[in-house]
Parts: sequence; C-alpha cells; structure tokens
Amino acid sequence: MLKEIAAQVLEPILNMNGADIERALEVPPQSELGDLAFPCFTLAKQWRRSPQQIAVGLAERINQESNNIRMRAEASGGYVNVCFDQDYYGEACLTRMQEPLFGRLSIGEGQRVVIDMSSPNIAKPFSVGHLRSTMIGNALAHLYEAAGYEVLKVNHLGDWGTQFGKLITAYKLWGDDDTLRQDPIRESLKLYVRFHEEAAQQPGLEDEAREWFRKLEAGDAETVRLWTYFVNASMVEFNRMYERLGVHFDHFLGESFYNDKMDAVVAHLQQLQLLEESDGAMVVRLDDEGMPPCLILKSNGTTIYPTRDLATAIYRKEVMKADKLIYVVGAEQQLHFQQVFAVLGKMGYEWAQECTHVPFGLMTFEGKKMSTRKGKVIFLDEVLNEAENRALQIIEDKNPSLQEKGKVASKVGIGAIIFGDLKSSRMLSVDFNLEDALRYEGETGPYVQFTLVRAKSLLVKGGWTPYSDCPADSTTLGKDAAESAGEQSSMKSTAAGEVSQEAWVCLKSLSKYERALQMAVASNEPSIFARYLLDAAKQFNRYYHQEQILVEYEIERRHKLRIVAAVAQVLEAGLNLLGVEAPEHM
Repeated sequence: MLKEIAAQVLEPILNMNGADIERALEVPPQSELGDLAFPCFTLAKQWRRSPQQIAVGLAERINQESNNIRMRAEASGGYVNVCFDQDYYGEACLTRMQEPLFGRLSIGEGQRVVIDMSSPNIAKPFSVGHLRSTMIGNALAHLYEAAGYEVLKVNHLGDWGTQFGKLITAYKLWGDDDTLRQDPIRESLKLYVRFHEEAAQQPGLEDEAREWFRKLEAGDAETVRLWTYFVNASMVEFNRMYERLGVHFDHFLGESFYNDKMDAVVAHLQQLQLLEESDGAMVVRLDDEGMPPCLILKSNGTTIYPTRDLATAIYRKEVMKADKLIYVVGAEQQLHFQQVFAVLGKMGYEWAQECTHVPFGLMTFEGKKMSTRKGKVIFLDEVLNEAENRALQIIEDKNPSLQEKGKVASKVGIGAIIFGDLKSSRMLSVDFNLEDALRYEGETGPYVQFTLVRAKSLLVKGGWTPYSDCPADSTTLGKDAAESAGEQSSMKSTAAGEVSQEAWVCLKSLSKYERALQMAVASNEPSIFARYLLDAAKQFNRYYHQEQILVEYEIERRHKLRIVAAVAQVLEAGLNLLGVEAPEHM
C-alpha cells in the first residue's frame, strides 16, 4: 500500500511511470535508513550519470516538495531513502483499510481457475501425507478468490487402478464382512498390507490381482459391486476428515470418471502422428523438450496415468471452461506433469502454458515417514485428536475457567497443524512437531490466533462498537470500517491522532496485506502470506507492550483502537484465507 501511495506521489517529481517506480521501490534492510528506498542503478545507463549522482539529484527534488508531499529523502550510495510523515501517512493507511474493497484484488477478474488438490486413494486411510496437498490447495483457492478469480476445487480421487485388483484378491482370501463394516478403511489397509506380504512369498497373487482388475475394467457385476463398496466406505471417511479440516470441494471427480474419455485422446494423438512404438508400448517423444518419452499405452494396450491426465486436462479446459489449471501434487511427480503439459502443447493446445504443477516436499511426523504398502501410516485423524487433546491441556493450564474449552481446543489444535504446514515454503520437507506447533509464542498458528483474541478483547474493553457490529469477512477487510467511516473521520488531524514510532511500524506491516496476497498468488506460495501474518502479529504485540492503548482520554483511546481494529480485521481475514479458524477466546 505504501509503495503504491509513494509511487503516485513521486511520479510527477521523478518524471517516471508510477508502475515502474512502485516495482523499483524496496524496503531498506534497517528501518533507521527510511521507510522505502529507490535504487538508481538501472537509471545510470539511461541518464549517463553515476547512481550516486542520480540519487543526490532525486533526493534534492523530493525534499524541495517535502512540505507538499509529506516525505523527505536522503541519498545513500546509489539509493534514495524515503521517510514518510508518520501522522499523515498513518492516516492514509487507516483510511485505505477502511475502503470496502480493501483486501480484494482484481488480478483474476473474469478468469476461472481449477485447482486439483487432496486426491487421496480410495480404500486407503487419509494420512498425514494427504494434509499438504489438501491445505496448500485450500489456501491457494482462498487466495485466488481474494485476488478476483473464480475458483473450482476438484478432488481427483484415486478410485481406479491395479491396487483394486490387489484389494479384491485380499478380500476374497482373508476378508471378513463384519470386521469390514465396522472399520472399512483400517481393515482395507490391513488387507492391502497382507497382500504385499503374502505376494512376496507367492508371486502368483499378482497374476490373480491383475485378473480381478481386468474383470473390473470389463464391468463384471460382482467386481464392480465390491469396488463400489470400497469407494462409498472411503468417501464417508474422507468427508468426515474434510469437515474437521473445514475444507469443501466443488467436484469429486475420480480417475474412473475419465475411463471413457481416454480413447479419444489416444485417437487424437494417432491422428497427429505423435505416437511412436517403443518396446511394444506407444509413447510420445519429448527429446526436443529434453525429457524422456511420455508413455501413453502399455505393451498390452492399456492406458496409463499420463493418458488419464491428458483427458483430465482437456475436460477441465473444454467442459469446466478453466482459464488456468493448477495441480497441487507432491514434488516426486514433477517429471510426470512436465511430460503431460509438453504433450498437450504438441497436441496444439496453446492453453498448456496455463497449466501449472504446484509441487511440495515430503511431510514426516516427528521423524516418521509413511508407507501404505508396509502399513506404516500415520492417520491424520489420530494426529488431529492428539493436537486437540494437547491444546485442551494447555488451555487447562493457562485458562481453566475458559468457556467452551473443547471447541476452542479444536480450533487451536487443528489451526496449529494447518498453519504449521503453511508457514514453511511448500518445497521444503516438513518434519512436523506438535509440541512446537502448539506454542502460544513464536512462529505458530496459536500465536497469531492469540494475537487476534488479544486485539478483539481490547476492542470490547475499549467500547469499539463498529468492529463488534460488523466482523470482517474472509475477502473484504474494510466492510465494518466503511460503514462507520463517518463517525471515525472526526479523529483526523487531531493531536491525539499522532502516530508513534511503534504504531507506525505496526501500520507499515498491516499495509503490506495486499502485496503479500499478490505475491502469494503469483508464486503459488501460501507461506508468503502466512509469514506476513506472523510479522503483522509480531509488530502489533510490540505496539501493545510498548504503549498503553486503553488510555483515559477518549479521542486518543479511539485513535489507538482504530489501529487495533485494523489489526483484528487483517489477522482474522488473513487466517480465514489460510483455512485457519480463530476462536473468540483463548
């Protein structure tokens, strides 16, 4: 926000394009140097002067207008360091945050994005490993919506493949209907694990599994009945988990949905003469892309994952009318998606360049990895229960008289897991530690939640009616402030409205909301926004500890509460965008 304001002010003075100025402006490494810095190095060649000379000249021109533009400048090396009039621009920040559409960008206006996310495998447990795709995808969906896009969230369920042949084989040999009915997911996992243990000693079981899958593909009634049973049982479990996480989808379209759409893709590839034979299989050569061939048909004539993903992408573009396709899938699938997108390009689909794989690193839980085949699965359900129990214990220790402790513990515990995942760059592998994630101090979800609760409590104690009347929603931050702008405008230009250094640092952090949102969307990186919220919470807590907010003088108190209200709006809306629910009390 401050960069935008500064660029508008400096445009006529520097005789440069405002957008170019805004892009060039930087935040100095030390706050003592100024609020913003304008680098002059790129101008040196064009202006045929040294960056230092340019900086001195620009600083002089800015200072000549200092009284009019309420900022001063100082040349330092090849930079022009700019300092704002804190009272004037502090008011500008607060006024901007009162606008009804603050926090809502128009970058994606008129565009539809389809986000492929979560996509667990049927008849296998919803493990901690599924959390990253689910929560990164959910956060991206909210961030894209706030940036103006229409978003469709699609769950590409793993409901097809040879694993069903293995599962049905195991069920026929060792399954028990009563046990399966009681706990279908865990029993299915036990059968799947036993199959792999037995198959290591009896290779013939693999042939039997292939035969069952062949029957499934052929539409055999008994096989389809068993497959349907496993699918329905899994969906009950998955929907329960999504409800706990607060995640909802626009479409559940599993791999089986595209079974009748792949032949057309193969025919199109043949028509374009892109298919070549290789060891009995059919592939699309990608030598010119520097990649190995993309396998389309196995030697036995059956399709494979790339074929299905080609059909999926075409369906999402032509039927769902997507302008952008985003796939939130682990980093181990990078080559797969590079090949699929390259084949789409060779098929003449120019929109292939709008397909994006959003990879992420491995998640372990306190040093433990997950393996379905070996049965070493950490169930997400158990992790969420443990997080809630530990959060409840912390509440019992810190605030035993708190009302609705169970509900608060649920929001804090699950919020800690979600935020703990999102705060790190998605490409980093995460070793999740519950004890660290649940701390009320440091870079955690509970820290941001507690800061929000603190801000709301101050507003209630200080009698801040506008905030309590109109809580912020997840996409527009200025809703309540706009409705009460007439009342608050009386605070402008009062002595009590002076902005202290601590308040100014807090306001500068809040002002970066829209830029953080824009950067998170541009790089498909929710951690940028999560770390912004951590900084905003940190700066507010410094302000809170260094200044008395609920002072006796009413005009001064309301001015300070106006800053607190902006903090509460930003933190609540920001947490909502990340998929983290905040309790009213902690």
